[in-house]
Amino acid sequence: MDEGYVIGIDFGLKHIGVAIGQTITRSARGLKTLSAKNGRPDWKALDELVHPYRPLAITVGLPLNMDGTDSDMSQKADGFAESLRERYAIPVYLVDERLSTWQARTEAQEGGTAPTTHERAASLIAETWMAEQ
Repeated sequence: MDEGYVIGIDFGLKHIGVAIGQTITRSARGLKTLSAKNGRPDWKALDELVHPYRPLAITVGLPLNMDGTDSDMSQKADGFAESLRERYAIPVYLVDERLSTWQARTEAQEGGTAPTTHERAASLIAETWMAEQ
């Protein structure tokens, strides 16, 4: 894997968590939670998070059903990923996130350090992808 940054995104209809990961350490940290309207972010606000890092890739959580099948949300996340590919012209990867939100909530309840559940979930999505490379 090349050295650089990876953006992690926890896609949601009302909130979109964004994290930045470093391929050298294969760790990520939350950047910000953006408000969304029916899954559409404030694109300018997202641009301001993505452009300074010049990421090698963007990872988007794919919310599959627990049996691994597509859900309504996974189809929306896939559409969002396609919008990211078109907008930023860099690779965008979908990452199985079935347990990331659960893990982020559990950590928050146990006094985790993530600013929000959405940002922590985005961090876990980026870290999962980097670990698989």
